[in-house]
Amino acid sequence: MDQLMAFCRPGFETEAGRELVDAAMAEGIFGYFEPGKDQGLVRFILTGHESAPDLLARVRLDDLVFVRDWFVVLATLDLPIRDRVGAVIEALRGEGLALPEACRVEVRVLENNTDRDLGNFARKWVAPLSRALRGAGLLKADPDAGAEARLDILLPNFSTAIVGLSLAGNRARWLGGAPRLRLPAAAPSRSALKLEEAWKVFLPAGRELDYLGGGKKAVDLGAAPGGWTWQLVRQGMRVVAVDNGPMDPGLMASGLVEHVRADGYRWRPRRGVDWMVCDIVDQPRKSAALAVTWLAERLCRYTVFNLKLPMKQRYEEWLLCRERIEQGLAEADIGYRMRARHLYHDREEITCFIERLD
Repeated sequence: MDQLMAFCRPGFETEAGRELVDAAMAEGIFGYFEPGKDQGLVRFILTGHESAPDLLARVRLDDLVFVRDWFVVLATLDLPIRDRVGAVIEALRGEGLALPEACRVEVRVLENNTDRDLGNFARKWVAPLSRALRGAGLLKADPDAGAEARLDILLPNFSTAIVGLSLAGNRARWLGGAPRLRLPAAAPSRSALKLEEAWKVFLPAGRELDYLGGGKKAVDLGAAPGGWTWQLVRQGMRVVAVDNGPMDPGLMASGLVEHVRADGYRWRPRRGVDWMVCDIVDQPRKSAALAVTWLAERLCRYTVFNLKLPMKQRYEEWLLCRERIEQGLAEADIGYRMRARHLYHDREEITCFIERLD
């Protein structure tokens, strides 16, 4: 088990691979990566004595930005036209590995898969494959029993299967790290989905009400037409929406929004608020500095903001922005928790969340 399959947004394979190399090296684990060009896949091959499970035991998925999900590769096999199930069972038995117990199997396709037949097959294949794996003793009899692992099968096409194992304590909450959200008709823009996903990814599970409920106050910088403001209002927050552009009339009719026509980078509240969110498309270092200022001056307790990455040196730009954020908050003597992720609903930007702990 010397290989790891990592998932990222198609087109960001190099960034995800470099991130894996750096994260592994920081733990004394060495390897190299093979990107699947525009497939949203990175195969990471370990070159030392450590195994892929060793890597997962030392590196947390939640600490990575460009890698959304992963699993340990057990086998890559050619699928025959007939008896694909048998081929998977034979491959797993042939490995002769002492595998941790699993109670479920997930079958996935590439994020940008355009073959509808393959997608339909992957969904329908789960049930007969699960029955056969249980019959072969490769899955626990009770699918709802607790298990430390899950079998994962990736189908790049009808003739290939990458069979792997993901660990319950260190994998994405959603398959592929992509929560599928539905945009309500009332939302002013599709950007509303980014903030909803950010909350799902970054806030501790089961504690969402602590962070979002209780009639909190918020500021939305660069708000127009109001996608993120709309999400804040849905949580019952009173919002100051800062933007020189027009806001959605239906949103303004809620009575919970004050529209301030000003530059989001320059405007400051008279008193601190609970949340500051910012989706301004500008230089990432400028947005990073803005977040540091709001936290250092205790103008907000929580912030979600986007960093629009350049076309070239995207990974380097993120590392630089992270360093400036960490340095700025350290100089201000601010205790904090920070996470960042290239979300499913992001494009060329990454989304950051910081919680002030003092």
